[in-house]
Amino acid sequence: MALISPDPSTDHAPVDFRAPPPSPVASGRRSSVTNDDVLSNFLQHSLHVPNLTLPDKVFPRQNPIQNPPKVDFSNLDESVQEILDSISGSGCFQLVNHGIRGEVVRSVLTAGAGVFGLLPEEKKAVVRSPEKVYGFEEFRGEDEREMGEEFVWCRDEGLELEMEGVWPTGYSNFSNKMERLLLEIENIAGKIFQVLKEHTMRNPICENGTTEGQEIANSICYLYKHCPNINGDEWASSLKHDVIRMLVRGSDYSHALCLHLCDGSSEFHVYSKRGWVSFCPDKDAIVITIGDQIQAWSGGKYKHVIGRPIFKGEAEEDSCISMAFLCSPQNITNSLKTNKGKKPISLGQQVLVAILFTLVYHFWVYFT
Repeated sequence: MALISPDPSTDHAPVDFRAPPPSPVASGRRSSVTNDDVLSNFLQHSLHVPNLTLPDKVFPRQNPIQNPPKVDFSNLDESVQEILDSISGSGCFQLVNHGIRGEVVRSVLTAGAGVFGLLPEEKKAVVRSPEKVYGFEEFRGEDEREMGEEFVWCRDEGLELEMEGVWPTGYSNFSNKMERLLLEIENIAGKIFQVLKEHTMRNPICENGTTEGQEIANSICYLYKHCPNINGDEWASSLKHDVIRMLVRGSDYSHALCLHLCDGSSEFHVYSKRGWVSFCPDKDAIVITIGDQIQAWSGGKYKHVIGRPIFKGEAEEDSCISMAFLCSPQNITNSLKTNKGKKPISLGQQVLVAILFTLVYHFWVYFT
């Protein structure tokens, strides 16, 4: 049988049935591109590490404040509401026309510079301890660089004996000047207490209504020698350390009012558990802050705060000394001591007493 040749006019190329290689990306499908965008956005947000806010960045925080009011000492009665509003807010106010001459304060500060001029081994001989409130105590920043010193002075025979031993040529003069200044400070504090007593009748400072209770008891004075000539980084580190130290340590000495003499300071900081505020004190003004005894006496209405003057810029270290006088009226001190001595009977103790009386009763019924 003869083979028949195909017609050349109808000849076609063989059909190739091989499938094309799969493409990893379906670039021709619009929905895939949309899904990729959604997926990328989801991954970007779900895998993003959140910005952590550490506690030291939120607390303690600095709160804005205007300068506290300037209260004229000669017109205290007319400024009572202004005082109460200020101490219930920032916990402090400024006192002007107080009658303490600037040369008296400068004389004490000049004599006080000699205290900080003692040798290190002499200071160690009069260092503070839990048994005595007076003496030297250094405070440092985080980098262990000395940022300043503090010395606590009070009317104590032990302090006089110790200081006479290390500074026999100058301590008597310094102490006498401090005593005269303290008498004026206590007179001011006494009048402020009297005004508070007369205008806050809920918990009067002196219950018998006399002025005898306004006598000041056991006042002490903190002398601070500040170190102003430090750079920006050291200043920030010192400020952070100072805030934490004030909040954690608080005040070692219970008091009602603290009167700060800080002429020449560039700022004044007020620390509390709510944060801290700063302002520029007026020249020759006394900054007065509220102590823990006033907070207890007012039932928490007036909060305890801690004040600290700040010295910045180029200055002689001997001129950067401030004083803080911690004062309390005698009757507040005695009242708080009496209240502290009275311990309430706990619920557990009351239950034990009830059980004891029950047992005694049953024994008495059984034997009778």
